[in-house]
Amino acid sequence: MSLAQFAQLFTAVMLPIFLAALDQTLLATATPAIARDFSDLHDSTWIAVGYLLASTIMAPLYGRLGDRYGRRDGLLGALALFALGSAACAGSPGMWWLIAARVLQGLGGGGLMVMSQALIGEVVPPRQRPRFQAWLSAVFVLSSVTGPVVGGLVVTSYSWRWLFVANLPLCALAAWRVTRLARGGGHVEPGQNHDAAGVLMFAGSAALALLWLTLGGHRFAWLSPPSVLMAGCSASLAWLLLRHERRQRHPFLPLELLRLPATAWMTLTVMLFACSMFAMVFFLPVYLQIARHGSAAHAGLLLLPLTAGIVIGANATGRLIGRSGRPDLPPRFGLVVSALALLALALVPPQSLQVGALGLLAGLGFGSVMPSAQLLVQTVAGRSRLGAAAATISLARSTGASLGTAVFGALVFGAVSPADLQAALHDAGGPVAQRVTEAFHLGFGAAAALTLLAVVAASRVPRVEL
Repeated sequence: MSLAQFAQLFTAVMLPIFLAALDQTLLATATPAIARDFSDLHDSTWIAVGYLLASTIMAPLYGRLGDRYGRRDGLLGALALFALGSAACAGSPGMWWLIAARVLQGLGGGGLMVMSQALIGEVVPPRQRPRFQAWLSAVFVLSSVTGPVVGGLVVTSYSWRWLFVANLPLCALAAWRVTRLARGGGHVEPGQNHDAAGVLMFAGSAALALLWLTLGGHRFAWLSPPSVLMAGCSASLAWLLLRHERRQRHPFLPLELLRLPATAWMTLTVMLFACSMFAMVFFLPVYLQIARHGSAAHAGLLLLPLTAGIVIGANATGRLIGRSGRPDLPPRFGLVVSALALLALALVPPQSLQVGALGLLAGLGFGSVMPSAQLLVQTVAGRSRLGAAAATISLARSTGASLGTAVFGALVFGAVSPADLQAALHDAGGPVAQRVTEAFHLGFGAAAALTLLAVVAASRVPRVEL
């Protein structure tokens, strides 16, 4: 592709990807401040989970709609919903109002990365995509690294509500750039429908599963009637969904891609990796503010090594794949580094130098996954299914992020009493701080175990060449 085509596409997809990545880290340092304003730390997990749940449900739907009606228009619709949700978040009067607004924001956020990646696959030839991914990694640098720092500074100096207000002009600018792209044609196949029943069953199963994981252990006992009922309903809906999708000629879930071994194992790798990475991004600043009694700005600075490591790892991975043409190799080695770093994080005291160094190592390994996954699945899927391919990876990533955040929150908040959490939030020290710190270390150990499982899944991905 020519330099002019490259510049036009890059400037169009840059801002949606920036917004999608920024929103993952921006609130990490703001969560304790929001919890203090609304006097509700226990439900603060849902600030992240609500957004991730909505984006998880919408990712495959955006992929299908983009393949059918055009990816440019799908991206514009996602930007509109994201902006509306951001405005609602800024005006939220309470915790559950904020969570509901985050769900609305996630309905748009689920399409930002999916449609942007699908547009790249539509225009850029396969052998040139690693170079393009390297440039996008630079965008991820800016958003991921500045997110926690800007979030901490804004919360310390002003109000967390300005974090959502700032999205509105960025969404308007992004929409203007996307409208400058040519409207691509869809790929409608005979008999294709929207599979509304599949969408509803998937939404119900995912919502119940996340509610069970988030509330179990501290809102009700794991083996209590509400817990068993919630888990049973989620599993039943998942079973009905699979039966329904297998009978559909054009299912809501991209099952035809998941039947391919390369896609199936890479999807599992992404889901397990996202469980660990997003738990770290969301909870590490909370851990630093509670365990070390630091400010939001200080916690944001200590999150920089993790996010910088992710970006450096992603950039290096894109360049390595560009030379070797093998997107199946980098995650096998990178995730080993991440698992070892997380295990060490579960054992060391919460000192700034150790946390920063281990965060950097974990990020370097995490950065090897997403460029490899996008390139591998797009190559296997082919041009007519680029939207479904991007949605498959986005769905795995969002599902893993939702599960990881919910499970980590359940482990940490279930291991200490609400009174201890409230006391730690208001700078209590001594035994209270020690108990909360130990609970977070339990969560870091669980994240290390999940990352080791991701290494096993990555080792099963068959050889794929661009």
